[in-house]
Amino acid sequence: MRLDAPRLSRLRWLVHGLAVLPLLWLPWGFAAGHFSADPVPELLHYLGIWALRLLLLTLCISPLAKRLRLGPLVRLRRAVGLWCFAYASLHLLAWVLLDLQLAWGLIGEEIVKRGFITLGMASWLVLLLLAITSTQGWQRRLGRRWQKLHNWIYPAVLVVCVHFWWSVKSGWIEPLVYLLAALFLLSLRRDKLARLRR
Repeated sequence: MRLDAPRLSRLRWLVHGLAVLPLLWLPWGFAAGHFSADPVPELLHYLGIWALRLLLLTLCISPLAKRLRLGPLVRLRRAVGLWCFAYASLHLLAWVLLDLQLAWGLIGEEIVKRGFITLGMASWLVLLLLAITSTQGWQRRLGRRWQKLHNWIYPAVLVVCVHFWWSVKSGWIEPLVYLLAALFLLSLRRDKLARLRR
């Protein structure tokens, strides 16, 4: 199948449509009683898990494009990556506004003292840099440094998985599944990662 510009455009719109669905589900989910009387932890988990899913999806695109011999497919990475950053930002915003209610002293204390929050903030900052520099303009400005910067996605995905694992109060199967998925996707890039370590 040839992935021409119109088909790629339709795929991009499909990505945006599918990515917004979890947000559109939230009002119905609250109204239908899918959240408990204390919904903030569940909302944090919901937004965070969708950020992680989209982050893993960005890592799926290049191997899939190579496997299917559809090079233009990689152009969808930016759309998926920006949605990942959007969900991660909503996850952070829910924590700051709803959980800690803008208690800035407590927010700073939590970031410093609680390891999983430190990891979460570090990974969000990486995603922020990648989102800001995701445009072609920034790619031209940074030149070779652009790829070096965007290679930070690889350690970031592992940091996010550890952040998730440390944040859960009970149960390890779900975090393990996501960590194994991340390790598998990174293993598909073992040659590239080996070159980066040199």
